[in-house]
Amino acid sequence: MTIYPKNNDPRPDHTYIYGKPKQAMKILKTILLAVLAIIVVTLIAAAFLPKDYGIAESIVINKPRNEVFAYIQYLKNQDNYSKWALADPNMKKEYRGTDGQPGFVSAWESDADSVGKGEQEILSIVPNDRVEYELRFIEPFESKEKAYMKTEDTPDGATKLTWGFDGHMNYPMNLMLAFMNIEEMISNDLRTGLQRLKPIVEAIPSAPPPPMPDTSATH
Repeated sequence: MTIYPKNNDPRPDHTYIYGKPKQAMKILKTILLAVLAIIVVTLIAAAFLPKDYGIAESIVINKPRNEVFAYIQYLKNQDNYSKWALADPNMKKEYRGTDGQPGFVSAWESDADSVGKGEQEILSIVPNDRVEYELRFIEPFESKEKAYMKTEDTPDGATKLTWGFDGHMNYPMNLMLAFMNIEEMISNDLRTGLQRLKPIVEAIPSAPPPPMPDTSATH
């Protein structure tokens, strides 16, 4: 290998093994080290961030508790008010099992990345009280989350309905919780769904009260 003196090197400047190319390599090395340091610090920070989160929104529906529950226990009815179910009118839907019973599955598939592919299953039902669900996301990412709907009586005979979502993000994806307000996004979607649900249930005619027994005696 021939090394030329700096002033007598016949090769183009960019072939110097010293001078500007050497300075450029030093700058590049500094940049790479800085990027590496940022990545390391970010991963360390993610290790201390929470991986679980819970969101719940509530609304008061002017209907008795049993009538509200009679509507929300059917998973297919979410197609009428859930923001996620209404996000893509062209999504493909598939149902398995008996709606309103544990084990019923509502599956969806959409070409829209914001909707993707997945399914929701009824895990358990406590009549006139609570429905537990499992959400299984398949595309564009895989994840399993829990959700629930719960009814409570109010003093004036109406019903307080709560829709909740319990999420989990594995390390290092949990770093998204620090940079994206995922909780607020989901909270807004739940609130939108409840606001759509309220007029639907309130518009359903209530069953007429049973007739009063005839207490008149025949003598």
